[in-house]
Amino acid sequence: MTLPPPVLAPVAAPVRRRLDLATAALPPVLRPAATLAVLDTTEWFAPTSGGIRTYLLQKGAYVAARPWLRHALAVPAPGDAIVDADGVRTYEFFGRPIPRNAPYRLLTSVARMRRILAHEQPHVVELGSPFIVPWVLFRAMGRREIPVVNFFHSHFPQLLGGSRVPRAWHRAALMRGAWWYARRMDRRIAATIAASHFTADALAEAGVPNVERIPLGVDLAHFTPDRRAHAEATRRAWGLPLDRPLVLFVGRFAHEKELDVLMDAWPEVERRSDAALVMAGEGPEHEALRARVASARRVHWLPFIGDQSQLADLHAATQVYVASSPHETFGLSPLEAMACGTPVLAADGGAVREHVLASGAGALFPPGDPAALAEQLVALLREDHATHSVRARAFAEREHAWDHVFDRIFALYERVRR
Repeated sequence: MTLPPPVLAPVAAPVRRRLDLATAALPPVLRPAATLAVLDTTEWFAPTSGGIRTYLLQKGAYVAARPWLRHALAVPAPGDAIVDADGVRTYEFFGRPIPRNAPYRLLTSVARMRRILAHEQPHVVELGSPFIVPWVLFRAMGRREIPVVNFFHSHFPQLLGGSRVPRAWHRAALMRGAWWYARRMDRRIAATIAASHFTADALAEAGVPNVERIPLGVDLAHFTPDRRAHAEATRRAWGLPLDRPLVLFVGRFAHEKELDVLMDAWPEVERRSDAALVMAGEGPEHEALRARVASARRVHWLPFIGDQSQLADLHAATQVYVASSPHETFGLSPLEAMACGTPVLAADGGAVREHVLASGAGALFPPGDPAALAEQLVALLREDHATHSVRARAFAEREHAWDHVFDRIFALYERVRR
């Protein structure tokens, strides 16, 4: 069947209403005649969160331009509220903060979820986090036959059995337990989305069936090398040096990012090059990371950047992006850097290495090895940036337009619905 083209109409500002989702009368559903209604639910959605929030907001933009679709989102927040946009409704459940994981909150209300399911009548539900939320959803569903798609955003078995666990036998036991849990949860799952070969292969090896690899996307009109034309103004706006190469990390300062490896490597990079390091973001390890690199002279710390234009400008004003974690299931921020023509230095593990290998725009280093990171970064800074920039942009354009991504995801929804 040939679908009509998307409707590119002006986007109205979202409308927020505060009300008790457990007891108050819910407003009529948006687009009641929609032929496909999808509900997303996750804990990993907050004003200063990263890739999952970007993915869900881009999904909302895709739905807004297609009147035959309806999208609802159930996420934790400081208080109950409903936020309506064009074809997209967000249900904000009150949730307590997750210890040591600001700004994230717990989503625990079965009663609220049960009311939302009964009211929205979604044809498909997508899960975006692996622990408490699935069981809240399954209990709220009761005997409702709603197909559930799981987006495997976080490689939690690898994170649980990671290098911070000192004993090998303990790491192996944690990973076995985590994969047992993943298989148990999968009994209620119609399909699992993996955004990379790394993730899809791990799921298949662990015995999780019905996996579909669908890479994430990037706004190619927004993240573009054209922004390099005003790189000097961008640097001035952030108080960054004008006369030296910049190395960038953007994201959450958390242990799974293994930013301690970058911090330990930086003094050697600083000694052997004239580059400066820019760390943009927030997270529980912020102070520890700053202390780790306190003796360095050329490290600049920027806050979380929520404005996408400012973020794209920053990507375009730098020479190398560093992705030090071997646990990434995709790596959206490195892809945004590549779309701006910035090559990536990545750990030789996880999904970001696939970006580097497929594009030829960057280099790899052994995970957890500060000396190797420093060596590769110094070498990459000396290579021809123009060649890397062309390769990086070409890679982003090949299969990472958001419309192409969501065409595939909504086709998957239709299949599991049938």
